[in-house]
Amino acid sequence: MTPNVAKSLLVAKVLVADGIMADDEKAYLESIMTRFALDADERRQVIELEGMDEAQARLAELSVEERLDIIELMVDAAASDGHLSPHELATIKAVEKALGVDAK
Repeated sequence: MTPNVAKSLLVAKVLVADGIMADDEKAYLESIMTRFALDADERRQVIELEGMDEAQARLAELSVEERLDIIELMVDAAASDGHLSPHELATIKAVEKALGVDAK
């Protein structure tokens, strides 16, 4: 799994955390997958949330700065519909902790 697929998966994870993916959130995910130049199979993998556990483990190997950038992407994604739900926030906090960048 490439780092860009893993990053996209974590963005998707926060977007589905509250059980609803609004149109703005879908558009944000599309823009991330385009930005990271994911191919059709990689996009399918992200949309189907395939490899979520592997994604987190893969990204834990990155530098602290890169891991913080991922958290920032997740926050931007969660706020893309104008609302940060408690489920989205909890997901971001859990990923922060898993990636070792827990702000507490």
